[in-house]
Amino acid sequence: MTVPTPLAHSYFQGILVSHKLAAALLAALFLTIPPASGARAEPSPPPANSAAALSPDEAKRALETLQDDKKRAQMIDTLRAIANASGPQQPAPEPKSPIPLSADGLGAQLLLTVSEEIGEISGEIASMARTLTHFPAFYYWIMRTANDPAAYNLLIEIAWKLALVFGAAFCAEWVIFRLIRRPAAFLEARVPQTARLPMQALPIADPPSSVADVTPQPELHKRRHSLARIWQLLLRLPFVLGRIVLELLPVIVFVGVATALLGTEIGEPTTVRLVILAVVNAYAFSRGLICMVRALVGPFGLFPVRAETAAYIEIWARRIVGVGVSGIAFANVALLLGLHRAGYAALLRMVMLVVHLFIVVIILQCRRQVAEAIRAPAERQGIAARLRNRIAGGWHYPAIALDLALWAVWALNIRNGYSLLLQYFVGTAVVALVTRVAIMVTLSLIDRGFRIKPEILQRFPGLEIRANRYLPLLRRIVSGVIAFIGFVAVLEVWGVDAIVWFYGGQIGSRLISAVVTIGLAVFIAAAIWEASNALLDRQINALSRDGHYARAARLRTFQPMLRTALLCLIATVVGLTALSEIGVNVAPLLAGAGIVGIAIGFGSQKLVQDLITGLFLLLENTVQVGDNVSVSGLSGVVENVSIRTIRLRAGDGAVHIVPFSAVTTITNASRGAGNASVSVNVAYKEDTDRAGQILKDIVDEMRREPEFRALIRGDLELWGIDKVDGAMVSIVGQIRCTEAGRWPVQREFNRRMKLRFQQNGIEVASATQTILMHIAPPADSAASLTPRRAAG
Repeated sequence: MTVPTPLAHSYFQGILVSHKLAAALLAALFLTIPPASGARAEPSPPPANSAAALSPDEAKRALETLQDDKKRAQMIDTLRAIANASGPQQPAPEPKSPIPLSADGLGAQLLLTVSEEIGEISGEIASMARTLTHFPAFYYWIMRTANDPAAYNLLIEIAWKLALVFGAAFCAEWVIFRLIRRPAAFLEARVPQTARLPMQALPIADPPSSVADVTPQPELHKRRHSLARIWQLLLRLPFVLGRIVLELLPVIVFVGVATALLGTEIGEPTTVRLVILAVVNAYAFSRGLICMVRALVGPFGLFPVRAETAAYIEIWARRIVGVGVSGIAFANVALLLGLHRAGYAALLRMVMLVVHLFIVVIILQCRRQVAEAIRAPAERQGIAARLRNRIAGGWHYPAIALDLALWAVWALNIRNGYSLLLQYFVGTAVVALVTRVAIMVTLSLIDRGFRIKPEILQRFPGLEIRANRYLPLLRRIVSGVIAFIGFVAVLEVWGVDAIVWFYGGQIGSRLISAVVTIGLAVFIAAAIWEASNALLDRQINALSRDGHYARAARLRTFQPMLRTALLCLIATVVGLTALSEIGVNVAPLLAGAGIVGIAIGFGSQKLVQDLITGLFLLLENTVQVGDNVSVSGLSGVVENVSIRTIRLRAGDGAVHIVPFSAVTTITNASRGAGNASVSVNVAYKEDTDRAGQILKDIVDEMRREPEFRALIRGDLELWGIDKVDGAMVSIVGQIRCTEAGRWPVQREFNRRMKLRFQQNGIEVASATQTILMHIAPPADSAASLTPRRAAG
């Protein structure tokens, strides 16, 4: 019990006196207020306990305060401030959420439930952390011990006595170790070795009557090998026991010498003896545990293993035993030297946590070797083999969880903790096993159900591709649903009443209802999407099969635009449905979207022009995918037509993307006809009729060839002589071709025309001009002036 200081006492007394004075003043004011019932009303008698509530001394001080003008004014100001402060306050406006959630909506309830659960869990974790960590007590003990001269002298005494005892005990242990070296080597040399699997002699008949005569019996062979291993273990047992007795003999001598020395004056006082005994016991216990480990596994142990494995086990055994035993011994010594119980418990918890973390490291280092032992052989198939393979891939996760859970149960001192942990672990393992089997069986049934019959595939060629597109998503959804059910079952195993969450009106039932509604909306949207795409593809294939290539190309041009519009519509409907189910008021969102749409329409007139122009161009069937067009000075083949742009592939491979707002004129060279022009200039001296006949013969010859028969639609239309001058004559005409045959026919016609003119000696006129000019002669020959011809 703490005694208050005089300063604190006077402070509290002053507060008490001030409160009494205030009460006296308020009582005096109440008594002096006249009644409000009128002049004839008799004054009511004072309450019976008024005298007891107000002493004469307090009444005298109140009277002095009321008679003093300065004190009375100060009291009035104080009462007025109290009255103003206690008046009704306006409630602060509640912040509005940026998302319009209704109070009873699913989203608001879900957020509230999650926040409450997180708050409870965080509070429990904080309480657990305060329970596990009492390190301030350990710090205060260290500071007190360092500043206390008596504790410092005690530590000096313990140190030199501990060194004396350990020095004598180590000498005795070394002597015994030297004495048992030869007996230990004698036992190690005579330890039976590991049984090896002998070669099996196969009884062979002469001649063998069947294959069974030369077939080994593996089960019998393994049984004999197991019996041989057990027999050899029994033979090794006496040697192992003798060796462990020899290894423990130095430890026993060490403990005996230390105990004998502590029985003398060296063990005085009692605290010194207890501290040294704690250290001696820790050393002996560590040595004994290491000897037991070496006796169980090792080259000369009861269970012989490889040298690498034995060294690994011994190294980690030394680490775990060293940290655990040394930490516990240090905590006991600190407790004997005055450490508080809370600090002692925190130190023990920390030491055991380090030990359990060592085990976690061992689990992680050995996970592959253990997984290989658990994994089923490659030739085995079925649910059991797949289950073993699944366990092999993740066995270390539950092992680590179990290890840390064991430490938590011990550290928190949970009542019936280990039995509950066993129940939770077994129940969780069973639920996980059943959940995994259910997932595997369900997925197998789904895969079998998605196998489409050949006759259906012939009728609907793209059905399998569309079905396989949704198969992975369906597998994930089904796996997630079954895993969620398993998670709820695990919560029930752990004692959490999770089923109550899904009763009528609870958050779980509303959540499931919302998920089912959204799932149905998504399913219907996917069905509409796939059905519309299938109908479009089927219609395009039907038109192409019936020879309506123009209509098929037009529908193929419209297809990307229709799919984009349908996708936007479906996404909008599904999104609004989902928001409505989680409790979001979609009316403000729709109003805001309308306002934003109007603003975008006014602000992006170019985009609106693109959309409108593109829509009319597509409706008028101006261009189609595959047409050879010229748009805004750019030429190429149409690769794609969207609602806003047209994409052209030029002859050099470049891609031109032209927005419809920039299109003023479209030249389409793929509208069923393409005429190859004919224009040739022959010399003025040539026979034009003969040249025209040669041109007609060339076209007749090309029409008889299979390569050009389908490309030429008629004979050469020779229009006649287009131009005549003094040097050449121009012959023009055209060849009616298909849209795909214009350029091939024209190029081939020009090639043959050049060859035929060379064969028939027809001269093609060159682009030259004949100019007649007069050249001024010299003065002596002016009389003989004659005109000259200059060719240029």
